[in-house]
Amino acid sequence: MGYIKQSNYGETPFQDVLGHIPELLINWNNLTDFLTKEGCLSANLKEEVRRVLAYGNKCRYCMAKGRPNMDVKDEETQIATAFASLFLNYRSSINEAHFDILRTVFTERQVVELCAFLCFTTASQLLGAITNL
Repeated sequence: MGYIKQSNYGETPFQDVLGHIPELLINWNNLTDFLTKEGCLSANLKEEVRRVLAYGNKCRYCMAKGRPNMDVKDEETQIATAFASLFLNYRSSINEAHFDILRTVFTERQVVELCAFLCFTTASQLLGAITNL
């Protein structure tokens, strides 16, 4: 059981926490839907990034959805998950050279989507971790 009592508003334990502020839940869900659905980046790539972040952010709720796939073959997913690991462990050292590497396989729009996904997913996972979901 988490540290925050579940509300009666939401479909998952995570949503039940945010459900104490229904407007927050609605907007959080809208951004979640926008970022996790297939956009410029594939849903599969984002799922692998989410898994890497889950273990780095120590979110048990998210870790329960599966470990990162260590046998990923496609270059885009390899670079995105490596960048996610860098973000988790050395975010203050990220510089232009790292973005140059991203641009070898991603468009500028995809780089922005990846960065937004990393930040928002981390926020979600940290909320899950801090509330003991």
